[in-house]
Amino acid sequence: MKKLGVVITDGVGFRNFILSDFMKEVSLQFNAVVVYSGLPKSTYQTKLPPNITIKELEVFTESKLTWFFRKWKEVAHLQKFKAFYGMNDNLVSGYPKTNSLRSLLVKGIYFFTRFVHSDASISVAEKWQFLSFSNNSVTESYLKLLKDDQPTHVFFTHQRPPFLAPFLVAAKQLKIPASTFIFSWDNLASKGRMLGTFDHFLVWSELMKDELLHFYPKVKKENVKVVGTPQFEPYVMPKYETKKEDFLKKFQLESDKKVVCYSCADVSIGKNDPVVITAIANAIRSNAMNSEAQLLVRTSPAEDDARFKAIREAFPEIKWNVPKWTLTRENHSESWSQRVPNEEDIKDLRAILEYVDLNVNMCSTMSLDFMLFNKPVINTVFGNETNGLYNDQRFLNYGHYKKVAESGAVTIAKNEEELIAQMNEALANPSERTAQRKAMIDLQISKDLVGTSKRIAETLSQWA
Repeated sequence: MKKLGVVITDGVGFRNFILSDFMKEVSLQFNAVVVYSGLPKSTYQTKLPPNITIKELEVFTESKLTWFFRKWKEVAHLQKFKAFYGMNDNLVSGYPKTNSLRSLLVKGIYFFTRFVHSDASISVAEKWQFLSFSNNSVTESYLKLLKDDQPTHVFFTHQRPPFLAPFLVAAKQLKIPASTFIFSWDNLASKGRMLGTFDHFLVWSELMKDELLHFYPKVKKENVKVVGTPQFEPYVMPKYETKKEDFLKKFQLESDKKVVCYSCADVSIGKNDPVVITAIANAIRSNAMNSEAQLLVRTSPAEDDARFKAIREAFPEIKWNVPKWTLTRENHSESWSQRVPNEEDIKDLRAILEYVDLNVNMCSTMSLDFMLFNKPVINTVFGNETNGLYNDQRFLNYGHYKKVAESGAVTIAKNEEELIAQMNEALANPSERTAQRKAMIDLQISKDLVGTSKRIAETLSQWA
């Protein structure tokens, strides 16, 4: 009997693996499926196949000792690969600016790992991290769950959340094979260490497979499978289609004007969002655009739209799409992860991708979303080290985005004048970069969107 455990940690995992075709496909490949949820059980209102059950995980909170060893492991990984711009940038930005006790401990870790960051030392830190929570009551509850359910394979839909490390350790203690899906295109080349060591890996592309084997040399290539990503599968699912007239009506857009969509980052890296939105709105107001245009802003799902209150008042003509992601739990170490979308939001996003004429964003994965619909994309990076704005130009040097910036699939606007010129160019010649956009999609997502969940489910079945 094949029984799959699926670990879903956050709202994005819910979107990718509950609101796609994944649950339908794994229900066909396995006799039974248990979803181990880092979200409240009440979140799962979607009707699921009868052989799928939901079990809510107790929330694990790190002790100070666990945090110390985990931090050591993650910083050592960044130190080892700091020749990569994204790794070094996260290393630099993470260095404490105060002298609190915790800050001094982190500074000590930085000093030590400058000299000691071998794979062997990282393994030692991880071993001590795992030992530090071995007798934790939450770890014991995870062990009991897995003993009772006896899954033949456990699949983690995200490789990084540290609060899931005890669940991986519990699976390992019971000798249950564990796999993970690499969550996002930037995770390997710029983020810290995974939460632990997995037996198998699912990746978006051949590019991501190469990155995984480089940053984790102990991983065997035969244990890595290229499957694409369910992140984009809803765009080919009929249930999420919207007619153009319904889209225009919902967002009160005029059919005879071009639609420019600005998609925001979250506040941690999207500090220049208000500056860019204002620049686009002023360009439209002052007739600096060669086409009749209107602006639709989609805010980040990780937050509400409170920080844009002044802009909404100054530019009442701007239309807004505030993603329908509900906060399901507040008492969590990463409360943003507990925001969960509904089907209406996916329909809204797909309609935006399909029917707007141009997207503007700050080096976001949303660039890929719009490219999938062959829409022109402009990346705005108005900030640098000297002009007083948040320095978002540094993201152009990150490994995952450097490929995009140099590909010609997008244009890069470093100031308002360049942005206006590029908007006019893109609206006048929307198909000009079609070949470059297709090449970028083929590089970043090596498999067809149709059948993504089926590929993943069949692969997991082979590993179970």
